[in-house]
Amino acid sequence: MSGPAEALVAVVLVLHAGVLGILGVNLWSLRRGRPTLGVAAPISVSVLVPARNEEANLGVLLPSLLGQRGVPFEVVVVDDASDDGTWAVLGAHADPRLVAVRSGGPPPGWVGKTHALHTAAARATGQVFVFLDADAALRDPEALGRLVGRWQRQGGPGTALTGLPRYLDRGATALLTGLVPFAVLAGLPIPLVHRTANPAVSALNGQVWAIGADDYRRLAPHEAHAAEVLEDVMIGRFLKRCGLRLHFADLQGEVAVRMYRSFGEAWRGFRKNAYLLGGGTPARLALFFAVYTLVWVSPSVLWLLGPAGLAPLATLVLAKGLVDRSQGFPLWATLCAPLALALGAALQIDSAVAHARGRVTWKGRSVGG
Repeated sequence: MSGPAEALVAVVLVLHAGVLGILGVNLWSLRRGRPTLGVAAPISVSVLVPARNEEANLGVLLPSLLGQRGVPFEVVVVDDASDDGTWAVLGAHADPRLVAVRSGGPPPGWVGKTHALHTAAARATGQVFVFLDADAALRDPEALGRLVGRWQRQGGPGTALTGLPRYLDRGATALLTGLVPFAVLAGLPIPLVHRTANPAVSALNGQVWAIGADDYRRLAPHEAHAAEVLEDVMIGRFLKRCGLRLHFADLQGEVAVRMYRSFGEAWRGFRKNAYLLGGGTPARLALFFAVYTLVWVSPSVLWLLGPAGLAPLATLVLAKGLVDRSQGFPLWATLCAPLALALGAALQIDSAVAHARGRVTWKGRSVGG
């Protein structure tokens, strides 16, 4: 192995050591914060769900919600101008706790999800709002109570709670879905999220989060970010700037999510966001792509230059394996870590091209243009 190649290996190993350090602290922090109790004091809850063409997912989510016990709640679902059987599924669940709202779609200046959740919040009557994506489900009948109890114990009013659910995607889709918890756990110093007011050190997962109703109405975060495709990322930073405390937790015991039903659907879904997550401009994405490629793609090539190049590949698989074990992904997904991370790089390029051409669509709508 030549001198420059040895230097590159050394740089990558130093970067991987830093990642493993962050990852170790994060896994320890999340494990020790697991909840065991339900609500700390009586409180009413509104679960708010946006639904566009969610016929299949609502058939899983609604029974898991309506079977909750231990906390008074309502479920407000906004049908965002669906053209499948979403409205019929809502009508089939006759329950006074289910409030079904039919929307004609977002007005100019809004994206569908932000408008649907803003509409749901206007109909909600609970003291705390829990936002769930339609592809989520609660894992047992006490899950909602534990989630709200965690919000209460972390501070209640003035606090927003979010975190990672259990991802149920399997097969080829797991290669892409597994990058979501990997990016969070390997790149975000989670213990600092609630210890600093810096908006840059924040993360809000739009798949599941909770906030006091009064705080939501005062700040109107969806209205403030009406046109944002990455509304959850922007809302997380916004809440911190407004003085709220943001807690990031392990919510695998409470919420499960099956994001996509096929690899093609997963690719289209991540294509919508990858360019924006990389910075949203060509210059920022170029920098992000360069760093990402150095840290996570180059180890798949360095080992070809000599035995010393095997070390970065080993630390890459180790980091991915620690995340996968903590999140319940199968062993084969870990063994395919170099492929998954290379797909992540390809997604960034595809997403940038699609955004540049104005060809990003999701559920029949153009987005990001």
